[in-house]
Amino acid sequence: MTGMIEAAQAVLRANDKGGYTVPTARLYPFQWNWDSALVALGWVTFDPERAWRELERLLEGQWDDGMVPHIVFHVRSDDYFPGPDVWGTRHQPATSGISQPPVLATVLRQLWEETGDDNRAATLFPRVLAWHRWWAAARDPEGGGLVAILHPWESGMDNSPAWDAPLARVPATPTTPIRRRDTGHVDAAMRPHDEEYRRYIHLVDLFRGVGWQASAMWRCAPLKVADVAVNAILYRAEQDLLVLAQRFGEAAERAEIAERLERQRNALDRLWNGEAGLYQSLDLLGGERIPVCTSGGLLPLFARHPGPTRAARMAREIERWGQHVRYLVPSLCPSDPRFDPKRYWRGPVWAIINRMIAQGLEHYGEAALAARIREQTAELMWQSGFSEYYDPTDGGACGGSNFSWTAAMALCWAAR
Repeated sequence: MTGMIEAAQAVLRANDKGGYTVPTARLYPFQWNWDSALVALGWVTFDPERAWRELERLLEGQWDDGMVPHIVFHVRSDDYFPGPDVWGTRHQPATSGISQPPVLATVLRQLWEETGDDNRAATLFPRVLAWHRWWAAARDPEGGGLVAILHPWESGMDNSPAWDAPLARVPATPTTPIRRRDTGHVDAAMRPHDEEYRRYIHLVDLFRGVGWQASAMWRCAPLKVADVAVNAILYRAEQDLLVLAQRFGEAAERAEIAERLERQRNALDRLWNGEAGLYQSLDLLGGERIPVCTSGGLLPLFARHPGPTRAARMAREIERWGQHVRYLVPSLCPSDPRFDPKRYWRGPVWAIINRMIAQGLEHYGEAALAARIREQTAELMWQSGFSEYYDPTDGGACGGSNFSWTAAMALCWAAR
């Protein structure tokens, strides 16, 4: 275990670019939102000051309306497309124009509890509160309790099969020329297809055309999905934000957060599919749940949303998946005909999702299954290094290597 800890720390140090951590060299040369927050959980195990700095650098990209963008371009690089010129957000520092799963409040609470740094936490609390308010205002303007993503990249699970049908409504006719860089760094068989990229960039062009104004984006968006993973992560983050508000907030702020939590709790029930044994995303334009079973549909366990009976059903579903693959938890149900064990979010195992699922299972008393996931993830790291993701059938390394958030998850588990 000592060797793994030292190797994981070395990955974070190598990817440190001066107060922020890139996910991996060349493939992702900037600061990504949920990557950065989760990587802070690794830093805090051996360098608490550096962990706090990670969050502070991320929030340098926060917009005046509260949004925390999914990319902060602290420096220029030709290794990634689309760069700041394509986004055209006119923000300083340069950023993308969309967001990512809001894990920040959960991470902030953990850093505060582990370091006892009231000053840092008190400074960051109102910034994170502003981001949660943005989610409510910009992505749930009717107040139904479920927030929407307007671009697959906002889910953090870019090419999930859950987006196939909603994304098909998006024209594959961008005005910006596609200059993919990712397939120059990673095998194309492990990345989204070109047609998906054309639709992704069409959305960027569309939203840039309305000046990245939240209300205008909501009106014109051809894709609106209440992503189960984003909503589960937000529900957990609101719980953690409420704990922070008890120490650093006003009474009115605590009441505001509690009111959002009640709406979210009730709304998440709309995503439950008892027959499938997990939660599924909702196509807000089509008005129906998306009948795809992904690892994101298990994250309400992390959010502590399901009751005991429902949680037990989810645990048995995970075990069923495990009968078809060597390593848990694949990002797509392995009996789905679209299952692809090497292509990004269409089958591979991701350490960050495994840790969230395992934490949820432990909360519900499913200790043996949580330990199985934890041990199998450690085995993947031992045999294939700190890869971006892994083939669940043979454990092979996929995506980028020396990946920061995978190394961070190793450090988190080692510190238990």
